[in-house]
Amino acid sequence: MRPGTHFAFGDHEEHGFVASFTAALPAHLAHWYLEREQFEPVPGEPGLYRLSEPERDGVRRTRHAVHDLRHHGYTVQADIRLEPSLSAGPPRPVRPNGLQERRSRLAQAAAGRTTQRSAPPTTSPPAARPIPPKPTYAPTVHLTAATGGRSR
Repeated sequence: MRPGTHFAFGDHEEHGFVASFTAALPAHLAHWYLEREQFEPVPGEPGLYRLSEPERDGVRRTRHAVHDLRHHGYTVQADIRLEPSLSAGPPRPVRPNGLQERRSRLAQAAAGRTTQRSAPPTTSPPAARPIPPKPTYAPTVHLTAATGGRSR
């Protein structure tokens, strides 16, 4: 193992996917991290942890543990099969998210005409309303003084 390594992951004939930690890391901290990554201590083997339920997508879960511990800043050594950067994971099914359909609708809308910048209508404008004739007389307005109000 390289100096400064904190964790090591590999395959074990009897226990499946296993992990161990080095003296570069306190035992209680390594125990805490490995349990969070779904590894459990192997009885009778101090410092050795095995993946719980390895038949349930064990390779992917172990790769994920390696990735997580590296993300937290720890130096991790892993078998090539468990190395996330060197081994390709199984192809994930592509779930339709509607993005292609949405882009297609947006492209069609962009190519079509808009009412905001449309050409002027081809019909003639409505006829103007006639202006009423001027009255021949001057209207009389009678103003009355208000009484009973306050004087100035």
